[in-house]
Amino acid sequence: MTPATLTISDFGRRCGLSHKALRLYDLSGLLPPAHTDPATGYRFYSPDQLDRARRISLLRQIGMPLATVAEVLEGTDEQAVARLDAWWAAQEATMRERRGSLAYLRDRLLRAAEPPTPPETVSVREVPDTKLATIRRDTDQQSLVDTMHGSAREIRDHLAASGAQPTGEWWVLYHGMVTPDSEAPIEVCIPYAGTIDPAGPITIRMEPAHTEGICTVNRDDCYYPRIMRAYDAVESWAAGTGRPTQGPPREIYFAQWCDVAGDQPFAYVAQPVGEVPARVRAREGSPR
Repeated sequence: MTPATLTISDFGRRCGLSHKALRLYDLSGLLPPAHTDPATGYRFYSPDQLDRARRISLLRQIGMPLATVAEVLEGTDEQAVARLDAWWAAQEATMRERRGSLAYLRDRLLRAAEPPTPPETVSVREVPDTKLATIRRDTDQQSLVDTMHGSAREIRDHLAASGAQPTGEWWVLYHGMVTPDSEAPIEVCIPYAGTIDPAGPITIRMEPAHTEGICTVNRDDCYYPRIMRAYDAVESWAAGTGRPTQGPPREIYFAQWCDVAGDQPFAYVAQPVGEVPARVRAREGSPR
């Protein structure tokens, strides 16, 4: 390293970092000065440190946290590129989610003044008594997909080992509101035929026969927040028809991801409901 000939002011001007930033990077160990005068406490930097400082400045300009900056700059330039690309891909994924949330919120605000009407996209299906193998776990929005699929694999492996057969679709019941900020319990359920015993987190139960209002969701819309439009449709339908909700809302997956195109039906958003109350039938002349 060449001699520490640059004062903090000179160094800051040449690399684009303020006194405050340089002091912070010194304290964090990210960019300590080449020399500190023991008598005055003045910091001095070497010209050889300018390249690292400029890299730090650029990484901070794109919003990278200090801890991640340290990871990116550790190792070879090739390793730095790989870490930078991975971090940026995560930022873009987060931004896509935020854009989706913004679009959904704007849509809700624009529709807030409209009178609720039963959406034409909702239909009714009758579900018979159904034998289920289930796992119930807490999750937040970030871990939701991994929790869903991990639990489903665990159940399928147990069914296969016991000689039982899944009957086709699989369900995810929401026993609370799953958000990016809080966990809630979900129940992953696989209907099956055969005989198996409970094992570990897997329980066996019977889902009573019921009526569901369902809204079909295409594969590319099975992401938060786009899927919330289907939840809104089912909720509006139940309220508009006067049917009381009975049991937690759920997602019913009836296709394999690799077998359908993005614009093809992939799942239902479903809500178990009861019959229209007698007072509502009498008021509206409903046959049931």
